[in-house]
Amino acid sequence: MRTIRYREIADDLAARLAAGELGGGRLLPSEAALCLRYGASRVTVRRALEVLRGEGLVDSRQGFGWFVASDPLPQTLGHLGTIEGQLAASGVVAERRILDFAFVPARPPVAAVLGPGTVLEVRRLNLADGEPFARVTVWCPERLGADLSRADVERSPFYELLPVVLGGASQTIGAAAAEDGDAEVLGIPPGSPVLRCRRVTTTEDGEIVLLSEHVFPAHRTEFVVDLPKSEPSMAPSGLRLVD
Repeated sequence: MRTIRYREIADDLAARLAAGELGGGRLLPSEAALCLRYGASRVTVRRALEVLRGEGLVDSRQGFGWFVASDPLPQTLGHLGTIEGQLAASGVVAERRILDFAFVPARPPVAAVLGPGTVLEVRRLNLADGEPFARVTVWCPERLGADLSRADVERSPFYELLPVVLGGASQTIGAAAAEDGDAEVLGIPPGSPVLRCRRVTTTEDGEIVLLSEHVFPAHRTEFVVDLPKSEPSMAPSGLRLVD
């Protein structure tokens, strides 16, 4: 049997990437799977991947494995906006896919924010240039979401659908490990790093009208905060310790 050299593997993978078989940010098969595909040792496969990393085609991170190299998609925290709006501003094609749409009794964490009763719960997958970018779940009081349909929330963001004037939001972002359900829809390994964002949106009068949770693969996004020159501290604003 002929010995496959690392350069052959690198060239074949580079050709597959150029053909668009894998989009930016998409995970590559595991090293073990590549060993089986090419009939090569792990040392040979890893050397091929290192060649591609040197050419800027792939990268790797602890907990993810190897993935197609791409610049992280930035999201500004300076104003209230939607994922779709921020992706579009970066020249990225944004798409949303509704995974679940139902009116359900508010679970304790949701009721603690929106109050007890029935809420509209919408779980969706956001894509950037066709690749999974975020799992988002939004909760809305039934009285505000009663006339909304699955087609409505797939077509437009809640911010454009609610019959109220929005005033702003409070957002908390922290690191977490991907749970099985999120890992499946985002196409990442369970337990891999994610950024979890919790947003509470209010009206101009301060009434809470939306609670949402966003989960982003950590290798695909970054959050950008503009700090005014008058800011006396060089630490990120809003920094706090987690118990």
